[in-house]
Amino acid sequence: MKREMKVLNFGSLNYDYVYAVDHILLPGETQSSRQRQKFLGGKGFNQSIALARAGACVCQAGTVGEDGDDFLKICGRDHVDIRHVRKTEGPSGHTVIQVDQDGQNSILLYGGSNREQKKEHIDEVILDFSPGDMILLQNEINCLDYIIERAYKRGMKIVLNPSPCDHNLEICDLGKVSLFLINEVEGEQLTGKRGPEEILDKMKEKYPKADVVLTLGEKGSVYQCGGSRIARESFSVKAVDTTAAGDTYTGYFIAGILQEMLPEDILERSSAAAALAVTKKGAVDSIPYAKDVLDFLEREKNL
Repeated sequence: MKREMKVLNFGSLNYDYVYAVDHILLPGETQSSRQRQKFLGGKGFNQSIALARAGACVCQAGTVGEDGDDFLKICGRDHVDIRHVRKTEGPSGHTVIQVDQDGQNSILLYGGSNREQKKEHIDEVILDFSPGDMILLQNEINCLDYIIERAYKRGMKIVLNPSPCDHNLEICDLGKVSLFLINEVEGEQLTGKRGPEEILDKMKEKYPKADVVLTLGEKGSVYQCGGSRIARESFSVKAVDTTAAGDTYTGYFIAGILQEMLPEDILERSSAAAALAVTKKGAVDSIPYAKDVLDFLEREKNL
């Protein structure tokens, strides 16, 4: 009997402080905000919630501060396994997010408890999973290089969303990654190339064993797997806040793999989920459930 693959998401849990502004601040500029809202977020947390709402079983690992009970409550509500979430002294991580009138955002990240990962805890978490299981990672926590090494040694399939793309990635062996999920900015930072074709060509050259998902915002997305590329247009919606769109896409994409969907269907559902996410404010609050995505796809097909 085939063993069901488990997915571990070892990542960040942040409070998001979202400010509504006329335009993203320029250097030296002072601007009044029309509104401030507080949401639960963090790329790790967002992607776990997206996985769960897409119908996948996911285990979240990471660290919250003394103020982190809200994360645990929402994980419980959405059936995310939290047995590997630690609580530590001090505050949880947080972000300061500017959202302009067109829904575009600018994000300042403070690590907080997300920078308190311990090697002993990482070893304990990895040993709870088996060869062939999947680990989903981002770049908002410390010890990312160590997690990659331990997961690879355990025989896990490593999936990386390298955001934010900074110097911490330079000490990571990205040749051990099985699947990258990147946007155009991250693609340029990883490859030095511009344009989807050039980015994907260079990713194939640098990481020949890895598949790549390249998201292109309003221009859609491309899945490079093996020697083929599958493209999908985005859905046309009125954007209110793009904060969790990429995380929603990532969660639904990984869920599609776990559910053994066809690549074309994974791209379609992931794109639809991301489109719905940008129509609502906040991070976790904007991530749709699988039924909402299916209803959206039905409406689109009937137009």
